[in-house]
Amino acid sequence: MAQKECNKMHMKNVPYYDRPRERLLREGAAYLSDTELIAIMLRTGREQETVFQLAQRLLATFGDIGELAQASHAELTRIKGVGTVKAVELQAAFELGRRVALSSPEKRTTIRLPRDVAKLMLPEMRHLTQEHFVCLFLNTKNHVIGKQTIFVGSLDASIVHPREVFKEAIRRSSASVICLHNHPSGDPTPSREDIAVTRTLQEAGELIGISLLDHIIIGDGSFVSLKEQGYL
Repeated sequence: MAQKECNKMHMKNVPYYDRPRERLLREGAAYLSDTELIAIMLRTGREQETVFQLAQRLLATFGDIGELAQASHAELTRIKGVGTVKAVELQAAFELGRRVALSSPEKRTTIRLPRDVAKLMLPEMRHLTQEHFVCLFLNTKNHVIGKQTIFVGSLDASIVHPREVFKEAIRRSSASVICLHNHPSGDPTPSREDIAVTRTLQEAGELIGISLLDHIIIGDGSFVSLKEQGYL
């Protein structure tokens, strides 16, 4: 039996008032559970499993909505019934949510200390299996107004070019920048390359008037601030 026909048959067995899309239209998105919202994003289930059941299993696998939101594409596609397209759509939806949170003035994170950065970014970056170089863009009040992954791969001064970092900072009218990258090994000890990149970015920022406030290295549950280490 074709997948589409199977899903139609499954939905026929679900009472109209229990269907997530209909509930959203009738009551509003705020009244839906995490499972119902995930089911709407997934759109279709699989043979012998409704989309609602697939959403339940997905959440149960990761434990909660927060952990699911941090899952990588590879982790998502390991779940039976979640292919490349579904995984991409879930990741896009969660990223939009993060960006909305950052753009809301009353909910913007204020950075005062390196631990504020770590609190914000550790959950997202501590389990990444490749190095990600990420920039946080701040306004004059040290509110985070944006975030951008600049590149993915081994850190090297020739790859992390100041042009890419400060192009985004200028586009967002940022007053300052905080850079982060993770060490997949879990050890956040700075390398010579880390220090060299930091100094290059600091010099570039001074020339154009956008301060590099810190460069933070994320490990597995720990972090190192190069500012606190005296490199900035």
